[in-house]
Amino acid sequence: MAAAGALERSFMELSGAERERPRHFREFTVCSAGTANALAGTVKYSESAGGFYYVESGKLLSVTRNRFIHWKTSGDTLELVEESLDINLLNNAVRLKFQNCSLLPGGVHVSETQNHVIILILTNQTVHRLLLPHPSRMYRSELVVESQMQSIFTDVGKVDFRDPCNYQLIPAVPGLPPNSTASAAWLSSDGEALFALPSAAGGIFILKLPPYDIPGMVSVVELKQSSVMQRLLVGWMPTAIRGDPGSSDRPLSLAVHCVENDAFIFALCQDHKLRMWSYKDQMCLMVANILEYVPVKKDLQLTAGTGHKLRLAYSPAMGLYLGIYMHAPKRGQFCIFQLMSAENNHYSLDHISSLFTSQETLIDFALTSTDIWALWHDAENQTVVKYINFEHNVAGQWNPVFMQPLPEEEIIIRDDQDPREMYLQSLFTPGRFINAALCKALQIFCRGTERNLDLSWSELKKEVTLAVESELQGSVTEYEFSQEQFRNLQQEFWCKFYACCLQYQEALSHPLALHLNPHTNMVCLLKKGYLSFLMPSSLVDHLYLLPDENLLTEDETTISDDVDVARDVICLIKCLRLIGESVTMDMSVMMEMSCFNLQSPEKAAEQILEDLITIDVENVMEDICSKLQEIRNPIHAIGLLIREMDYETEVEMEKGFDPAQPLNVRMNLSQLYGSSTAGYIMCRGVHKIATTRFLICRDLLILQQLLMRLGDAVILGTGQLFQAQQDLLHRTAPLLLSYRLIKWGCQCLATDVPVDTLESNLQHLSVLELTDSSASVANKFVSSPQSIVELFFQEVARKHIISHLFSQPKAPLSQTGLNWPEMITAITKCLMGNCQYVQLQDYIHLLHPWCQVNVGSCRFMLGRCYLVTGEGQKALECFCQAASEVGKEEFLDRLIRSEDGEIVSNPRLQYYDKVLRLLDVVGLPELVIQLATSAVTEAGDDWKSQATLRTCIFKHHLDLGHNSQAYEALTQIPDSSRQLDCLRQLVVVLCERSQLQDLVEFPYVNLHNEVVGIIESRARAVDLMTHNYYELLYAFHIYRHNYRKAGTVMFEYGMRLGREVRTLRGLEKQGNCYLAAINCLRLIRPEYAWIVQPASGAVYDRPGASPKRNHDGECTAAPTNRQIDILDLEDLEKECSLARVRLALAQHEPSAVAVAGSSSAEEMVTLLVQAGLFDTAISLCQTFKLPLTPVFEGLAFKCIKLQFGGEAAQAEAWAWLAANQLSSVITTKESRYSPNIPPPRDGSPSSATDEAWRLLSTYLERYKVQNNLYHHCVINKLLSHGVPLPNWLINSYKKVDAAELLRLYLNYDLLEEAVDLVSEYVDAVLGKGHQYFGIEFPLSATAPMVWLPYSSIDQLLQVLGENSANSHNIALSQKILDKLEDYQQKVDKATRDLLYRRNL
Repeated sequence: MAAAGALERSFMELSGAERERPRHFREFTVCSAGTANALAGTVKYSESAGGFYYVESGKLLSVTRNRFIHWKTSGDTLELVEESLDINLLNNAVRLKFQNCSLLPGGVHVSETQNHVIILILTNQTVHRLLLPHPSRMYRSELVVESQMQSIFTDVGKVDFRDPCNYQLIPAVPGLPPNSTASAAWLSSDGEALFALPSAAGGIFILKLPPYDIPGMVSVVELKQSSVMQRLLVGWMPTAIRGDPGSSDRPLSLAVHCVENDAFIFALCQDHKLRMWSYKDQMCLMVANILEYVPVKKDLQLTAGTGHKLRLAYSPAMGLYLGIYMHAPKRGQFCIFQLMSAENNHYSLDHISSLFTSQETLIDFALTSTDIWALWHDAENQTVVKYINFEHNVAGQWNPVFMQPLPEEEIIIRDDQDPREMYLQSLFTPGRFINAALCKALQIFCRGTERNLDLSWSELKKEVTLAVESELQGSVTEYEFSQEQFRNLQQEFWCKFYACCLQYQEALSHPLALHLNPHTNMVCLLKKGYLSFLMPSSLVDHLYLLPDENLLTEDETTISDDVDVARDVICLIKCLRLIGESVTMDMSVMMEMSCFNLQSPEKAAEQILEDLITIDVENVMEDICSKLQEIRNPIHAIGLLIREMDYETEVEMEKGFDPAQPLNVRMNLSQLYGSSTAGYIMCRGVHKIATTRFLICRDLLILQQLLMRLGDAVILGTGQLFQAQQDLLHRTAPLLLSYRLIKWGCQCLATDVPVDTLESNLQHLSVLELTDSSASVANKFVSSPQSIVELFFQEVARKHIISHLFSQPKAPLSQTGLNWPEMITAITKCLMGNCQYVQLQDYIHLLHPWCQVNVGSCRFMLGRCYLVTGEGQKALECFCQAASEVGKEEFLDRLIRSEDGEIVSNPRLQYYDKVLRLLDVVGLPELVIQLATSAVTEAGDDWKSQATLRTCIFKHHLDLGHNSQAYEALTQIPDSSRQLDCLRQLVVVLCERSQLQDLVEFPYVNLHNEVVGIIESRARAVDLMTHNYYELLYAFHIYRHNYRKAGTVMFEYGMRLGREVRTLRGLEKQGNCYLAAINCLRLIRPEYAWIVQPASGAVYDRPGASPKRNHDGECTAAPTNRQIDILDLEDLEKECSLARVRLALAQHEPSAVAVAGSSSAEEMVTLLVQAGLFDTAISLCQTFKLPLTPVFEGLAFKCIKLQFGGEAAQAEAWAWLAANQLSSVITTKESRYSPNIPPPRDGSPSSATDEAWRLLSTYLERYKVQNNLYHHCVINKLLSHGVPLPNWLINSYKKVDAAELLRLYLNYDLLEEAVDLVSEYVDAVLGKGHQYFGIEFPLSATAPMVWLPYSSIDQLLQVLGENSANSHNIALSQKILDKLEDYQQKVDKATRDLLYRRNL
């Protein structure tokens, strides 16, 4: 269709965004001042609307690009809204309420200056000037790069509406008609605000406000045809005195055109004449009788005009055009003139065209330099919009605009459908009912109940459901009724609410005005409740929707350069329309359900054709067949139609467009059509096109089935039947399904996404390394629904188009657009990035049966959806299906591409790796195992990949508690280092889970030493009391009958417990460890019952341990030849005994726990003595063959302390005295004295001191050694502390070694005691008390020889003699000498007797 670009096509109405996005108006009250008449404010005028476009709204670099203002007046209320198609404007809607005034229809006029936007407002009593900042002065930069910006109405609350400079009462002057609605307003070149109102006498009153920044007076000027009078606000003369003519020339419509320093005011009057006034000259420059251009004017000449309208259009190239609508009953006429000027201010009208219409009520029309756009209400109260080029039109044929129809009045509900769901679907499907209609119906339905109507779309849906259900329940009077009765009742109430909504929808759809922007070719229809846009139709849509009368007059050359082809296409379109008109609602639903249920549309079309033939009572099929006969080449015509509807067809870039734009232009265009309004309009347009083309494709399928049924070679041409069946039919069906999919996307709403879902999605994308996708984290669907097509346009398509337009300056547009495979991937990525999982599932399901493009990518995305919705097994199936397409699709290639952008050697394994990581993050170990098992076969001989996958299998089996499967996977890992890591993990995890039996019983083929090494390493590296690795290792060796290893383990465990665990529990475990080690050695033969003593903790080669250093900071060399100590069973028994002693000490003395654990036997003896456990200390000394000297010294010292201690010491002593096994020890204070123990010197009763001395005495008697070492050490200890020796001790020692006692006396200067001892000893030798000194035979001739310690005695005598001045010492010395003298004599006598006896 080569010449399609020159075709004047029809337009389609697209409902505006307010249908689901309610405006949030800020309300302000404008209070009247002065003498405003309250009664006049009750005058009601018809509602009106209008719009204003910025002068630079069509410039790419302007801040006002695609920006406009529209308004609506109703009674005393003015609603102003600023719209932008590029950015979302904040605070862009205000509602002004004028107190005691009514706004004139068309009484709002907007002008712009360099710095301000000025709104001039006329009510029936006042005029107002509203001064607002111009957008170009509101922002720091002229570049539009923000997605949200402030509107010019943001600070309207700061405006003083009662400022005299900007507000004025209209004076009640004579001649001002009270009910006139015509008005005009403009700004002069000096900044004055001028308001024009008609006078009853045919003139014009002009009220002038001075410039806002210059003080001045308000003045009124009356323009009259006879003369020009200028008066102030006082001194008016009545009209009757002036003798003015009647009111037949009163202006019905006013328009102003400003030229340099003047303003031309055009007035279309009741006498059907057009008058042109010059404000500067204050005179009428031209009067033209419009009836001269009306063919039938007899009736009009006799009546005053009532519905005439006047519009102006100025073109710098063509001048000023005037469009006049002449209203007559049941007919109307548009007259287009061009203003022609001559010298001396003489002007005339050049008639361009006259256009006739049959519609009755003209609501509004708009004029451009080429076209007329008109808005009517027809006889059925339906909105009609048409346009025509008034210079180049074919026989005055108007181009139609296909209006948005009202929702159907009745909803047909099948028996298998729920009434509530069907009504809610119809009410809340995008593009059907507006928010305001639903809210008003809700208010009425709830009978005035107070409800918050500032609701989001989903909240409003809930409120509607609640309201209808509440009404239904309130009407139920019976407790029980059948399901059918409930269904009927439910349908009744929902139908009632639906009818209420339909009523308000119809009222709010009432049209008010047209708004055209010639700079951007934007056409808007301003309605009572919302704003809609008009979109030009494509060629196919235009032909299919065009009324029959228009189709008959269609210019064939605009369809194709080949007239025959054009005629074929038109005939084909007629056939399709006949089919479309014959298809019933049930047939249409059949095709819809076939597409929805993923069934073949060809079969559905065949069934519909059968039904059409069956019910054909008007011979429609015959008409279609006859029209087919007129088509010269139906196959070519069908192919041409399909090609025109195929969205992959290349398009040429608009001529004159230069993509090589500078950076600031590209930055400014980043927000082009970026507003939510533009997105919504685009979505509605796409839905409109998809809906129309779905119908075309449906009818085309049916027609092709008819052609196949006919099979007439005359119709199809020779050999073309097979081509029609195989080619066209299979091209039409996917096209129908694709448009059905687009329709679904326009009506499927995106859902609000919780923050945690967004965060989870970002985490998944980061795992897949797809964080540069189109995810919109901040995307919110706050109070308005957003379809997925809208979402795709805003997030992806719009940005893609803009970026491609300017990224490839020399590339044609066909190469920069998204092709179908890219489109599918982009949509799926967009939905996935915005967490629209349910919608994405539906999209892929609808796409799958007929579209085989990027199947792998779709399956992958579907798998991700299943992951989110908790259907893991389905997700795994999708991921596996997508694996076969790896390396074939761009998205999957990007998924597996490495960081440097290179494709890996094995793409499918890389794909599996990404999916495994995703499944791992989601937390589905079962699926990870299944997918990794499948991937193992893909790895083949790649041992690295095999190791990775089997490690993955092991890890997740272990996480799931599948211990046996984890061990089996571990044994199959080909990489030894990975295998060792996994083995270490197995040991640690099973130990932490206390699943030790499995850990011990695994066979560990070829891994035995590694397991032992791992457990040993763990045992030596972790805390002994919280982990039981030693016990595990012990069980491991016992299970394998390796008792010596088991004994070694437990002995090392006991050693470390004593060294590292300084608690009572640790000492208990230490004893048990040594017992276990002894048991192990007793289970093997004696010759093998030995172990190697484990090294100390400092020698263990612990992983990660810091090296040991000397004082210079240098690392010390590890010992190379360490001595090995062998421990047999006896050594272990000793250690066990020592451990028991440690435990006993800790139990008796808790404070000793900290030092007892690692103490040696010698140290333990000392600790035991300190604690008073003398029996235990003696037993330990005997076990380790240690001397008892420390025991006796310690006990002696305790006796000394008790001897001189107080009551506290006495009380404490009973505890340790009781711990010693001495049967004769009486642990009460009433104990009787032992005959060997003298009573206390102070005469007090028996005490702990006495028992301590008795214990010492008992030990000295029990444990005798050579040289009487223990007596010596005890006496030495007592004497060293200055404690007098007890008699029992002296007597005891005298029996065993009196000489040593004498030496001890001498060592401690106990001279008197030494003298007494010598004296007694001499007496004992001589036979007096010899039994007390252990002398069996005293001195006699018949007894063995005796001796005296002469050296000690001599030493004593020497000491005594050294102080000759001491008489006491002299006496003591003399005593000894006397004793010795006596002894010598008796020795001499005995000697002689002995000699005598020998000589006998």
